[in-house]
Amino acid sequence: MSRKKIRSDKKTFLGIKANGPVFISSLVLIFTLIITTLVVGKPIENWFKETQNYVADSIGWMFILIINCILFFAIYLGFGKFKKIKIGGPDAKTEFSKVGWFAMLFSAGMGIGLLFWGVSEPIKHFNSNPLSGSPTDLAESAQTAMGISFLHWGIHAWALYAIVGLALAFFTFNKKLPLTVRSVFYPLLGEKIYGPIGDIIDIVSVIATLFGLATSLGFGVQQMNAGIEYLFDIPSGISVQIILIVFITILATLSLILGLDKGIRKLSEWNMKLALFLLLFILIIGPTLFIFKSFVQNIGFYINNFFELSFWSNAYKGVNSDSQWQNSWTIFYWAWWLSWSPFVGIFIARISKGRTVQEFILGVMLVPTILTLLWFTVFGDSAIYQELIGNDSITQAVDKNIATAIFYLLEQYPFTSITSVLTIILVGSFFVTSSDSGSFVVDTLTSGGRHDAPKGQKIFWASMEGLIAIILLIGGGLTALQTATILSGVPFAIVIVIMCYSLYKSLNKYYNNNTKL
Repeated sequence: MSRKKIRSDKKTFLGIKANGPVFISSLVLIFTLIITTLVVGKPIENWFKETQNYVADSIGWMFILIINCILFFAIYLGFGKFKKIKIGGPDAKTEFSKVGWFAMLFSAGMGIGLLFWGVSEPIKHFNSNPLSGSPTDLAESAQTAMGISFLHWGIHAWALYAIVGLALAFFTFNKKLPLTVRSVFYPLLGEKIYGPIGDIIDIVSVIATLFGLATSLGFGVQQMNAGIEYLFDIPSGISVQIILIVFITILATLSLILGLDKGIRKLSEWNMKLALFLLLFILIIGPTLFIFKSFVQNIGFYINNFFELSFWSNAYKGVNSDSQWQNSWTIFYWAWWLSWSPFVGIFIARISKGRTVQEFILGVMLVPTILTLLWFTVFGDSAIYQELIGNDSITQAVDKNIATAIFYLLEQYPFTSITSVLTIILVGSFFVTSSDSGSFVVDTLTSGGRHDAPKGQKIFWASMEGLIAIILLIGGGLTALQTATILSGVPFAIVIVIMCYSLYKSLNKYYNNNTKL
Protein backbone atom coordinates (compact mmCIF):
# COMPACT_ATOMS: atom_id res chain seq x y z
CA MET A 1 0.00 0.00 0.00
CA SER A 2 1.55 3.25 -1.08
CA ARG A 3 1.42 6.35 1.03
CA LYS A 4 1.02 9.92 -0.16
CA LYS A 5 0.81 13.10 1.81
CA ILE A 6 -2.42 14.99 1.57
CA ARG A 7 -1.74 18.40 0.11
CA SER A 8 -1.01 20.33 3.29
CA ASP A 9 2.56 21.50 3.52
CA LYS A 10 2.95 22.57 -0.10
CA LYS A 11 0.16 25.15 -0.13
CA THR A 12 -0.38 28.17 2.06
CA PHE A 13 -3.51 30.23 2.49
CA LEU A 14 -3.26 33.53 4.36
CA GLY A 15 0.06 32.33 5.76
CA ILE A 16 -1.48 29.15 7.20
CA LYS A 17 -0.28 25.70 6.17
CA ALA A 18 -3.30 23.73 5.07
CA ASN A 19 -4.83 21.39 2.55
CA GLY A 20 -5.87 24.15 0.16
CA PRO A 21 -9.01 22.62 -1.42
CA VAL A 22 -10.48 21.61 1.95
CA PHE A 23 -9.52 24.81 3.73
CA ILE A 24 -10.67 27.22 1.03
CA SER A 25 -13.86 25.33 0.04
CA SER A 26 -14.95 25.06 3.67
CA LEU A 27 -14.40 28.80 4.12
CA VAL A 28 -16.37 29.65 0.99
CA LEU A 29 -19.36 27.55 2.08
CA ILE A 30 -19.26 28.95 5.62
CA PHE A 31 -18.99 32.57 4.52
CA THR A 32 -21.78 32.04 2.00
CA LEU A 33 -24.06 31.03 4.87
CA ILE A 34 -22.88 33.90 7.07
CA ILE A 35 -23.32 36.55 4.37
CA THR A 36 -26.70 35.17 3.28
CA THR A 37 -27.97 35.17 6.88
CA LEU A 38 -26.85 38.76 7.43
CA VAL A 39 -28.10 40.11 4.09
CA VAL A 40 -31.52 38.41 4.09
CA GLY A 41 -32.15 39.34 7.72
CA LYS A 42 -35.50 38.63 9.36
CA PRO A 43 -37.02 36.43 6.57
CA ILE A 44 -34.21 33.92 7.07
CA GLU A 45 -35.91 32.80 10.30
CA ASN A 46 -38.95 31.55 8.37
CA TRP A 47 -36.69 29.80 5.88
CA PHE A 48 -34.83 28.03 8.68
CA LYS A 49 -38.11 26.81 10.18
CA GLU A 50 -39.62 25.64 6.89
CA THR A 51 -36.41 23.92 5.83
CA GLN A 52 -36.06 22.10 9.14
CA ASN A 53 -39.62 20.75 8.92
CA TYR A 54 -39.26 19.73 5.26
CA VAL A 55 -36.00 17.85 5.74
CA ALA A 56 -37.15 16.18 8.96
CA ASP A 57 -40.48 15.11 7.43
CA SER A 58 -38.82 13.76 4.30
CA ILE A 59 -35.87 11.79 5.65
CA GLY A 60 -36.37 11.60 9.40
CA TRP A 61 -37.07 7.88 9.02
CA MET A 62 -33.62 7.49 7.47
CA PHE A 63 -31.93 9.06 10.50
CA ILE A 64 -33.81 6.65 12.78
CA LEU A 65 -32.84 3.60 10.73
CA ILE A 66 -29.19 4.59 10.37
CA ILE A 67 -28.73 5.36 14.07
CA ASN A 68 -30.12 1.96 15.06
CA CYS A 69 -28.06 0.06 12.50
CA ILE A 70 -24.92 1.79 13.77
CA LEU A 71 -25.74 0.70 17.33
CA PHE A 72 -26.08 -2.96 16.31
CA PHE A 73 -22.85 -2.75 14.30
CA ALA A 74 -21.01 -1.30 17.29
CA ILE A 75 -22.25 -4.14 19.53
CA TYR A 76 -21.10 -6.66 16.94
CA LEU A 77 -17.61 -5.14 16.81
CA GLY A 78 -17.35 -5.01 20.60
CA PHE A 79 -18.16 -8.70 21.06
CA GLY A 80 -17.30 -10.24 17.70
CA LYS A 81 -14.09 -11.71 16.31
CA PHE A 82 -12.38 -8.33 15.99
CA LYS A 83 -12.59 -7.52 19.71
CA LYS A 84 -8.93 -8.29 20.51
CA ILE A 85 -7.44 -6.11 17.74
CA LYS A 86 -5.42 -3.36 19.37
CA ILE A 87 -5.46 0.18 18.03
CA GLY A 88 -1.92 0.93 16.89
CA GLY A 89 -0.82 -2.71 16.72
CA PRO A 90 0.02 -5.41 19.30
CA ASP A 91 2.78 -3.38 20.94
CA ALA A 92 0.96 -0.03 21.11
CA LYS A 93 0.85 1.72 24.50
CA THR A 94 -1.89 3.99 25.81
CA GLU A 95 -1.13 7.71 25.99
CA PHE A 96 -3.64 8.67 28.67
CA SER A 97 -4.97 7.06 31.85
CA LYS A 98 -8.53 5.73 31.78
CA VAL A 99 -9.68 8.58 34.02
CA GLY A 100 -8.16 11.17 31.69
CA TRP A 101 -9.52 9.31 28.66
CA PHE A 102 -13.07 9.17 30.01
CA ALA A 103 -12.94 12.82 31.08
CA MET A 104 -11.86 14.04 27.64
CA LEU A 105 -14.35 12.02 25.62
CA PHE A 106 -17.20 12.89 28.01
CA SER A 107 -16.42 16.63 27.94
CA ALA A 108 -16.12 16.63 24.16
CA GLY A 109 -19.15 14.41 23.60
CA MET A 110 -21.93 15.95 25.65
CA GLY A 111 -20.80 18.53 28.19
CA ILE A 112 -22.84 21.64 27.39
CA GLY A 113 -25.87 19.62 26.29
CA LEU A 114 -26.24 17.91 29.66
CA LEU A 115 -26.38 21.21 31.49
CA PHE A 116 -28.77 22.80 28.98
CA TRP A 117 -31.19 19.88 28.60
CA GLY A 118 -30.72 17.89 31.85
CA VAL A 119 -33.62 19.70 33.57
CA SER A 120 -35.53 21.29 30.71
CA GLU A 121 -36.02 18.27 28.46
CA PRO A 122 -37.61 15.95 31.05
CA ILE A 123 -39.89 18.82 32.12
CA LYS A 124 -40.86 19.50 28.50
CA HIS A 125 -41.71 15.83 27.91
CA PHE A 126 -43.48 15.58 31.27
CA ASN A 127 -45.88 18.31 30.22
CA SER A 128 -46.31 17.24 26.61
CA ASN A 129 -45.22 14.25 24.53
CA PRO A 130 -47.02 12.10 21.94
CA LEU A 131 -46.14 8.77 23.61
CA SER A 132 -47.82 9.39 26.96
CA GLY A 133 -51.38 8.12 27.35
CA SER A 134 -53.58 10.15 29.68
CA PRO A 135 -52.33 13.69 30.41
CA THR A 136 -53.87 13.39 33.87
CA ASP A 137 -51.75 10.35 34.78
CA LEU A 138 -48.73 12.14 36.24
CA ALA A 139 -46.83 8.93 37.02
CA GLU A 140 -47.10 7.77 33.41
CA SER A 141 -46.15 11.21 32.12
CA ALA A 142 -43.07 11.25 34.36
CA GLN A 143 -41.98 7.75 33.31
CA THR A 144 -42.47 8.44 29.61
CA ALA A 145 -40.63 11.75 29.88
CA MET A 146 -37.56 10.06 31.35
CA GLY A 147 -37.73 7.23 28.81
CA ILE A 148 -37.70 9.69 25.91
CA SER A 149 -34.84 11.64 27.48
CA PHE A 150 -32.87 8.40 27.91
CA LEU A 151 -33.49 7.57 24.26
CA HIS A 152 -32.15 10.91 23.06
CA TRP A 153 -29.07 10.94 25.31
CA GLY A 154 -28.39 7.25 25.77
CA ILE A 155 -26.43 4.53 24.06
CA HIS A 156 -27.35 5.45 20.45
CA ALA A 157 -25.33 8.66 20.49
CA TRP A 158 -22.29 7.02 22.06
CA ALA A 159 -22.46 4.06 19.66
CA LEU A 160 -22.27 6.55 16.80
CA TYR A 161 -19.23 8.23 18.36
CA ALA A 162 -17.66 4.82 18.97
CA ILE A 163 -17.96 3.69 15.35
CA VAL A 164 -16.60 6.91 13.87
CA GLY A 165 -13.84 7.07 16.48
CA LEU A 166 -12.84 3.43 16.00
CA ALA A 167 -12.75 3.75 12.23
CA LEU A 168 -10.54 6.84 12.37
CA ALA A 169 -8.28 5.36 15.06
CA PHE A 170 -7.83 2.07 13.19
CA PHE A 171 -6.98 3.65 9.84
CA THR A 172 -4.69 6.22 11.48
CA PHE A 173 -2.72 4.05 13.89
CA ASN A 174 -2.96 0.60 12.29
CA LYS A 175 -2.97 1.52 8.61
CA LYS A 176 -0.72 4.59 9.04
CA LEU A 177 -3.04 6.91 7.13
CA PRO A 178 -3.69 10.59 7.95
CA LEU A 179 -6.12 11.37 10.78
CA THR A 180 -8.91 12.56 8.49
CA VAL A 181 -12.28 11.11 7.55
CA ARG A 182 -11.13 10.43 3.98
CA SER A 183 -8.67 7.81 5.24
CA VAL A 184 -11.53 5.51 6.28
CA PHE A 185 -12.45 5.14 2.62
CA TYR A 186 -9.06 3.80 1.51
CA PRO A 187 -10.31 0.19 1.13
CA LEU A 188 -12.98 1.43 -1.29
CA LEU A 189 -11.27 4.32 -3.08
CA GLY A 190 -7.58 3.50 -2.82
CA GLU A 191 -5.28 6.35 -3.84
CA LYS A 192 -8.31 8.42 -4.89
CA ILE A 193 -8.70 9.52 -1.27
CA TYR A 194 -5.79 11.90 -1.92
CA GLY A 195 -7.68 13.65 -4.72
CA PRO A 196 -10.94 15.59 -5.16
CA ILE A 197 -13.16 12.80 -3.77
CA GLY A 198 -11.18 12.77 -0.54
CA ASP A 199 -11.35 16.56 -0.38
CA ILE A 200 -15.15 16.45 -0.65
CA ILE A 201 -15.37 13.92 2.19
CA ASP A 202 -13.25 16.13 4.45
CA ILE A 203 -15.18 19.28 3.46
CA VAL A 204 -18.46 17.59 4.45
CA SER A 205 -16.82 16.61 7.74
CA VAL A 206 -15.60 20.15 8.41
CA ILE A 207 -19.01 21.68 7.72
CA ALA A 208 -20.81 19.08 9.87
CA THR A 209 -18.34 19.63 12.70
CA LEU A 210 -18.59 23.42 12.63
CA PHE A 211 -22.40 23.47 12.56
CA GLY A 212 -22.67 20.80 15.25
CA LEU A 213 -20.29 22.82 17.42
CA ALA A 214 -22.11 26.07 16.69
CA THR A 215 -25.32 24.46 17.95
CA SER A 216 -23.74 23.40 21.23
CA LEU A 217 -22.01 26.74 21.69
CA GLY A 218 -25.30 28.50 21.00
CA PHE A 219 -27.03 26.46 23.68
CA GLY A 220 -24.18 27.06 26.10
CA VAL A 221 -24.08 30.81 25.71
CA GLN A 222 -27.86 31.09 26.03
CA GLN A 223 -27.68 29.22 29.31
CA MET A 224 -24.80 31.34 30.60
CA ASN A 225 -26.75 34.45 29.67
CA ALA A 226 -29.85 33.11 31.44
CA GLY A 227 -27.81 32.38 34.56
CA ILE A 228 -26.25 35.83 34.59
CA GLU A 229 -29.70 37.40 34.19
CA TYR A 230 -31.04 35.20 37.00
CA LEU A 231 -28.22 36.08 39.40
CA PHE A 232 -27.34 39.65 38.51
CA ASP A 233 -30.48 40.91 36.72
CA ILE A 234 -28.49 41.69 33.57
CA PRO A 235 -31.02 41.47 30.69
CA SER A 236 -30.72 38.50 28.38
CA GLY A 237 -30.10 39.31 24.73
CA ILE A 238 -27.97 38.85 21.64
CA SER A 239 -25.50 41.59 22.65
CA VAL A 240 -24.63 39.87 25.93
CA GLN A 241 -24.44 36.49 24.19
CA ILE A 242 -22.00 37.85 21.61
CA ILE A 243 -19.76 39.23 24.37
CA LEU A 244 -19.85 35.84 26.12
CA ILE A 245 -18.99 33.97 22.90
CA VAL A 246 -16.03 36.27 22.26
CA PHE A 247 -14.75 35.88 25.82
CA ILE A 248 -15.12 32.09 25.86
CA THR A 249 -13.55 31.78 22.41
CA ILE A 250 -10.48 33.63 23.69
CA LEU A 251 -10.21 31.19 26.60
CA ALA A 252 -10.68 28.24 24.24
CA THR A 253 -7.89 29.53 22.03
CA LEU A 254 -5.54 29.77 24.99
CA SER A 255 -6.40 26.21 26.03
CA LEU A 256 -5.86 25.01 22.47
CA ILE A 257 -2.44 26.65 22.25
CA LEU A 258 -1.38 24.88 25.47
CA GLY A 259 -1.91 21.58 23.69
CA LEU A 260 -3.80 18.34 24.13
CA ASP A 261 -2.19 17.25 27.40
CA LYS A 262 -1.67 20.55 29.24
CA GLY A 263 -4.79 22.30 27.97
CA ILE A 264 -7.67 20.08 26.89
CA ARG A 265 -6.96 17.10 29.20
CA LYS A 266 -6.57 19.17 32.38
CA LEU A 267 -9.61 21.30 31.63
CA SER A 268 -11.67 18.17 30.87
CA GLU A 269 -10.70 16.64 34.20
CA TRP A 270 -11.64 19.89 35.95
CA ASN A 271 -15.03 19.76 34.19
CA MET A 272 -15.65 16.24 35.41
CA LYS A 273 -14.83 17.15 39.02
CA LEU A 274 -17.11 20.19 39.03
CA ALA A 275 -19.92 18.32 37.27
CA LEU A 276 -19.59 15.48 39.78
CA PHE A 277 -19.81 18.00 42.63
CA LEU A 278 -23.07 19.46 41.28
CA LEU A 279 -24.51 16.02 40.68
CA LEU A 280 -23.67 14.86 44.22
CA PHE A 281 -25.04 18.10 45.68
CA ILE A 282 -28.47 17.56 44.06
CA LEU A 283 -28.38 13.86 44.89
CA ILE A 284 -27.69 14.48 48.59
CA ILE A 285 -29.66 17.69 49.20
CA GLY A 286 -32.50 16.80 46.87
CA PRO A 287 -35.05 13.93 47.05
CA THR A 288 -32.36 11.26 47.42
CA LEU A 289 -34.56 8.20 47.86
CA PHE A 290 -36.84 9.29 45.01
CA ILE A 291 -33.80 9.72 42.73
CA PHE A 292 -32.39 6.27 43.51
CA LYS A 293 -35.76 4.60 42.99
CA SER A 294 -36.30 6.59 39.78
CA PHE A 295 -32.90 5.63 38.39
CA VAL A 296 -33.62 1.92 38.81
CA GLN A 297 -37.11 2.28 37.31
CA ASN A 298 -35.90 4.51 34.47
CA ILE A 299 -33.28 1.95 33.47
CA GLY A 300 -35.90 -0.81 33.50
CA PHE A 301 -38.33 1.24 31.41
CA TYR A 302 -35.58 2.17 28.95
CA ILE A 303 -34.52 -1.46 28.48
CA ASN A 304 -38.07 -2.86 28.38
CA ASN A 305 -39.23 -0.32 25.78
CA PHE A 306 -35.90 0.01 24.00
CA PHE A 307 -36.94 -1.23 20.56
CA GLU A 308 -40.28 0.58 20.53
CA LEU A 309 -38.67 3.87 21.51
CA SER A 310 -35.71 3.42 19.16
CA PHE A 311 -37.76 2.66 16.05
CA TRP A 312 -40.74 4.93 16.69
CA SER A 313 -41.15 7.07 13.56
CA ASN A 314 -44.60 8.63 14.05
CA ALA A 315 -45.89 6.77 10.99
CA TYR A 316 -49.56 6.56 12.03
CA LYS A 317 -50.09 10.01 13.51
CA GLY A 318 -50.41 11.83 10.20
CA VAL A 319 -49.37 15.39 9.54
CA ASN A 320 -50.17 17.12 12.81
CA SER A 321 -48.51 18.68 15.81
CA ASP A 322 -47.13 15.32 16.90
CA SER A 323 -44.99 15.07 13.77
CA GLN A 324 -43.60 18.50 14.53
CA TRP A 325 -42.74 17.26 18.01
CA GLN A 326 -40.59 14.46 16.65
CA ASN A 327 -38.91 16.79 14.15
CA SER A 328 -37.95 19.17 16.94
CA TRP A 329 -36.75 16.45 19.29
CA THR A 330 -35.76 12.96 18.08
CA ILE A 331 -34.88 13.84 14.49
CA PHE A 332 -32.99 16.92 15.64
CA TYR A 333 -31.00 14.85 18.13
CA TRP A 334 -30.07 12.17 15.61
CA ALA A 335 -28.94 14.86 13.19
CA TRP A 336 -27.04 16.63 15.99
CA TRP A 337 -25.17 13.46 16.96
CA LEU A 338 -24.42 12.77 13.29
CA SER A 339 -23.03 16.27 12.77
CA TRP A 340 -20.98 15.95 15.96
CA SER A 341 -19.62 12.51 15.11
CA PRO A 342 -16.65 13.62 12.96
CA PHE A 343 -15.62 16.06 15.70
CA VAL A 344 -16.00 13.63 18.61
CA GLY A 345 -14.81 10.70 16.50
CA ILE A 346 -11.55 12.32 15.45
CA PHE A 347 -10.94 13.59 18.96
CA ILE A 348 -11.58 10.17 20.55
CA ALA A 349 -9.44 8.50 17.88
CA ARG A 350 -6.55 10.81 18.66
CA ILE A 351 -6.57 9.90 22.37
CA SER A 352 -7.29 6.15 22.10
CA LYS A 353 -4.11 4.54 20.81
CA GLY A 354 -3.20 1.32 22.60
CA ARG A 355 -6.75 0.18 23.46
CA THR A 356 -8.35 -2.97 22.05
CA VAL A 357 -11.48 -2.80 19.90
CA GLN A 358 -13.55 -4.24 22.75
CA GLU A 359 -12.06 -1.88 25.34
CA PHE A 360 -12.67 1.05 23.00
CA ILE A 361 -16.27 0.12 22.13
CA LEU A 362 -17.31 -0.69 25.70
CA GLY A 363 -15.42 2.28 27.14
CA VAL A 364 -16.96 4.77 24.74
CA MET A 365 -20.47 3.30 24.80
CA LEU A 366 -21.11 2.14 28.36
CA VAL A 367 -19.33 4.42 30.83
CA PRO A 368 -20.45 7.76 29.31
CA THR A 369 -23.96 6.36 28.74
CA ILE A 370 -24.35 5.34 32.38
CA LEU A 371 -23.04 8.71 33.58
CA THR A 372 -25.35 10.55 31.16
CA LEU A 373 -28.43 8.59 32.26
CA LEU A 374 -27.52 9.15 35.91
CA TRP A 375 -27.18 12.88 35.24
CA PHE A 376 -30.62 13.04 33.62
CA THR A 377 -32.16 11.09 36.48
CA VAL A 378 -30.62 13.28 39.19
CA PHE A 379 -31.48 16.60 37.54
CA GLY A 380 -34.52 15.65 35.46
CA ASP A 381 -36.29 13.62 38.14
CA SER A 382 -35.48 16.22 40.79
CA ALA A 383 -37.36 18.72 38.62
CA ILE A 384 -40.23 16.29 38.00
CA TYR A 385 -40.42 15.66 41.75
CA GLN A 386 -41.21 19.34 42.23
CA GLU A 387 -44.04 19.00 39.72
CA LEU A 388 -45.41 15.91 41.45
CA ILE A 389 -45.63 17.74 44.79
CA GLY A 390 -47.44 20.66 43.19
CA ASN A 391 -44.59 23.12 42.57
CA ASP A 392 -44.82 24.22 38.93
CA SER A 393 -42.18 26.98 39.09
CA ILE A 394 -39.74 25.01 36.91
CA THR A 395 -42.39 24.44 34.24
CA GLN A 396 -43.14 28.16 34.23
CA ALA A 397 -39.43 28.91 33.88
CA VAL A 398 -39.05 26.44 30.99
CA ASP A 399 -42.07 27.91 29.20
CA LYS A 400 -40.61 31.38 29.57
CA ASN A 401 -36.95 30.61 28.78
CA ILE A 402 -35.77 27.01 28.48
CA ALA A 403 -32.18 28.00 29.30
CA THR A 404 -33.14 29.01 32.87
CA ALA A 405 -34.45 25.58 33.92
CA ILE A 406 -31.41 24.41 35.88
CA PHE A 407 -31.22 27.68 37.83
CA TYR A 408 -34.84 27.40 38.97
CA LEU A 409 -34.17 23.83 40.08
CA LEU A 410 -31.19 25.01 42.14
CA GLU A 411 -33.49 27.64 43.65
CA GLN A 412 -35.36 24.85 45.43
CA TYR A 413 -32.30 23.99 47.53
CA PRO A 414 -29.88 25.80 49.88
CA PHE A 415 -26.81 27.74 48.66
CA THR A 416 -28.62 28.75 45.46
CA SER A 417 -26.26 31.62 44.62
CA ILE A 418 -23.15 29.48 45.06
CA THR A 419 -24.43 26.54 43.01
CA SER A 420 -25.76 28.86 40.31
CA VAL A 421 -22.37 30.56 39.96
CA LEU A 422 -20.69 27.15 39.80
CA THR A 423 -23.16 26.11 37.10
CA ILE A 424 -22.34 29.18 35.00
CA ILE A 425 -18.62 28.44 35.44
CA LEU A 426 -19.17 24.81 34.43
CA VAL A 427 -21.15 25.80 31.33
CA GLY A 428 -18.34 28.16 30.37
CA SER A 429 -15.73 25.50 31.03
CA PHE A 430 -17.59 22.93 28.93
CA PHE A 431 -17.94 25.67 26.33
CA VAL A 432 -14.16 26.05 26.30
CA THR A 433 -13.44 22.31 26.01
CA SER A 434 -15.98 21.90 23.20
CA SER A 435 -14.54 24.85 21.33
CA ASP A 436 -10.88 23.93 21.74
CA SER A 437 -11.52 20.24 21.02
CA GLY A 438 -13.52 21.23 17.95
CA SER A 439 -10.78 23.57 16.76
CA PHE A 440 -8.26 20.77 17.24
CA VAL A 441 -10.39 18.52 15.00
CA VAL A 442 -11.04 21.14 12.31
CA ASP A 443 -7.32 21.96 12.31
CA THR A 444 -6.62 18.29 11.73
CA LEU A 445 -9.12 17.99 8.88
CA THR A 446 -8.08 21.16 7.06
CA SER A 447 -4.35 20.51 7.44
CA GLY A 448 -4.43 17.06 5.91
CA GLY A 449 -4.28 15.04 9.12
CA ARG A 450 -1.53 16.91 10.95
CA HIS A 451 -1.53 16.29 14.69
CA ASP A 452 0.26 19.57 15.34
CA ALA A 453 -1.37 22.25 13.21
CA PRO A 454 0.25 25.71 13.44
CA LYS A 455 -0.95 28.02 16.23
CA GLY A 456 -2.22 30.55 13.71
CA GLN A 457 -4.56 27.98 12.24
CA LYS A 458 -5.81 26.99 15.71
CA ILE A 459 -6.64 30.60 16.50
CA PHE A 460 -8.35 31.03 13.13
CA TRP A 461 -10.70 28.05 13.47
CA ALA A 462 -11.50 28.78 17.11
CA SER A 463 -12.55 32.25 15.98
CA MET A 464 -14.61 30.84 13.11
CA GLU A 465 -16.56 28.58 15.46
CA GLY A 466 -17.48 31.56 17.61
CA LEU A 467 -18.42 33.62 14.55
CA ILE A 468 -20.73 30.92 13.18
CA ALA A 469 -22.50 30.59 16.53
CA ILE A 470 -22.97 34.39 16.67
CA ILE A 471 -24.39 34.62 13.14
CA LEU A 472 -26.80 31.74 13.62
CA LEU A 473 -28.04 33.23 16.90
CA ILE A 474 -28.57 36.58 15.17
CA GLY A 475 -30.23 34.96 12.14
CA GLY A 476 -32.76 32.76 13.86
CA GLY A 477 -31.85 31.69 17.35
CA LEU A 478 -32.56 28.12 18.39
CA THR A 479 -34.41 27.29 15.17
CA ALA A 480 -31.43 28.37 13.06
CA LEU A 481 -29.08 26.24 15.16
CA GLN A 482 -31.32 23.20 14.83
CA THR A 483 -31.77 23.67 11.08
CA ALA A 484 -28.04 24.04 10.46
CA THR A 485 -27.47 20.84 12.44
CA ILE A 486 -30.06 18.82 10.51
CA LEU A 487 -28.81 20.05 7.14
CA SER A 488 -25.19 19.21 7.96
CA GLY A 489 -26.20 15.82 9.36
CA VAL A 490 -27.81 14.66 6.09
CA PRO A 491 -24.65 14.27 3.95
CA PHE A 492 -22.63 12.91 6.84
CA ALA A 493 -25.25 10.23 7.47
CA ILE A 494 -24.43 8.85 4.01
CA VAL A 495 -20.71 9.12 4.74
CA ILE A 496 -21.10 7.07 7.93
CA VAL A 497 -23.04 4.27 6.21
CA ILE A 498 -20.21 3.84 3.71
CA MET A 499 -17.70 4.20 6.55
CA CYS A 500 -19.18 1.20 8.36
CA TYR A 501 -18.75 -1.04 5.33
CA SER A 502 -15.21 0.17 4.77
CA LEU A 503 -14.29 -0.39 8.42
CA TYR A 504 -15.69 -3.93 8.42
CA LYS A 505 -13.86 -4.77 5.22
CA SER A 506 -10.55 -3.50 6.55
CA LEU A 507 -10.92 -5.07 10.01
CA ASN A 508 -11.73 -8.42 8.42
CA LYS A 509 -8.65 -8.28 6.22
CA TYR A 510 -6.47 -7.23 9.16
CA TYR A 511 -7.88 -10.05 11.28
CA ASN A 512 -7.28 -12.67 8.59
CA ASN A 513 -3.68 -11.49 8.21
CA ASN A 514 -3.10 -11.71 11.98
CA THR A 515 -4.54 -15.08 12.91
CA LYS A 516 -2.75 -15.12 16.28
CA LEU A 517 -5.07 -12.40 17.65
